[in-house]
Amino acid sequence: MQEAVRKTAGSYRTPESVILRVALLSLAVNAGLVVTKLALSVYSGSLALRADGIHSFVDVVASLALIVGVLLSSRRRRDFPYGLYKVENVVAVAIALLIFFTAFEIAAEALTGDAAARPYSGWILLAVAAFIPVPYILGTYEVNVGQKYNSPSLIADGRQHRVDVLSSSVVFFALLGQFFGIPLDRVAAVVVAVFIVRSGWGILKDSMKTLLDASVGYDTLDEIRTIIQSDPVVSNIKSITGRNSGRYIFVEAMVEMATSDLKEAHRASERIEEKIRIRVQNVERVVIHYEPEEKTHLRYAVPLQDREGLISDHFGEAPYFAILDVDTEKNRIERQDIVANPFTDLEKRKGGQVAEMLLAQQIDVVLLHHSLSGRAAGYALEAAGVEMRMTPAATLAEASDEVTGRHGEETRTSPR
Repeated sequence: MQEAVRKTAGSYRTPESVILRVALLSLAVNAGLVVTKLALSVYSGSLALRADGIHSFVDVVASLALIVGVLLSSRRRRDFPYGLYKVENVVAVAIALLIFFTAFEIAAEALTGDAAARPYSGWILLAVAAFIPVPYILGTYEVNVGQKYNSPSLIADGRQHRVDVLSSSVVFFALLGQFFGIPLDRVAAVVVAVFIVRSGWGILKDSMKTLLDASVGYDTLDEIRTIIQSDPVVSNIKSITGRNSGRYIFVEAMVEMATSDLKEAHRASERIEEKIRIRVQNVERVVIHYEPEEKTHLRYAVPLQDREGLISDHFGEAPYFAILDVDTEKNRIERQDIVANPFTDLEKRKGGQVAEMLLAQQIDVVLLHHSLSGRAAGYALEAAGVEMRMTPAATLAEASDEVTGRHGEETRTSPR
């Protein structure tokens, strides 16, 4: 059993090691293609073949840049707390600029150069035909690995290699025409340059979107939204954003939770973050901002000195309490009850007993003349998430106007 565990642990590779291994393979293959193409171009005198060789040399430079980018992006430094992941995107931009420069040089020589192609034997055609599928196979492998591990620089390198198939095919037909005396070499060189520019534009566009913090794809955001909504504590998602940084994703969401218990809300946010990391690949960081569910109805308690509505200065010794049910959307009091305080004759813990009575009534807000800070009643109400609000109102009627006026003002100023 232990041996099987050791084998499993030994076979595991980190994403960085897999990407680096593929980058080294790309470097070796490209170096071989450069040497082969340039040697054949010297023998045949073909400008198109030399252009294709230069294109492959750019691939070598791109592979070297990819390796450096992967090594740098996996490092963490104190002055870069979010990591150096975007180094991969910077590398991809550098690759694109190299591609544009190469295309310009090829097109300029094809349009203004005066070198003439020389006769050559048919084995050169066979050699060129043999290495046409090589970049496509390598590029497809790189794109698949890059998509699996969300590596933008590896995907860029793979796409560039797949374009090489088209340029190499054009070169092959140009050489075939040259073999039969048809001058297609310069035209083919310009066509190769167009292929190179097209490849570079796709790489540049994707990399710049990430560097400018463009949002992740809609499908990914929808999947994250579904994960968040599936948690039973979440009542509403106010906003959700996600951005790419290199091959990693950073997610931030603002949610409303159907609980006022901070510990329960924190456990729910941790549960959501874990689900997102499991189901969405390459998520580096998830930040869930949570707040209590916005209620459409609130229940207020007001200590009274008498049934006529004079507000008491005391809490535990107040003979009566008014219970107000307020519709915060329609800005009106739906129900008003006055209940007697059965604990006024107790010698101790009056406030605590009254607090428990109000909690049993599911009170949301208590209006007071004096703070309950540092008292047992205050601790009990605060622990239950009840808001204790100071009021200057002297009578219940004034408190009612204050409550409805407050929610009316909130309704007018709330964003739509």
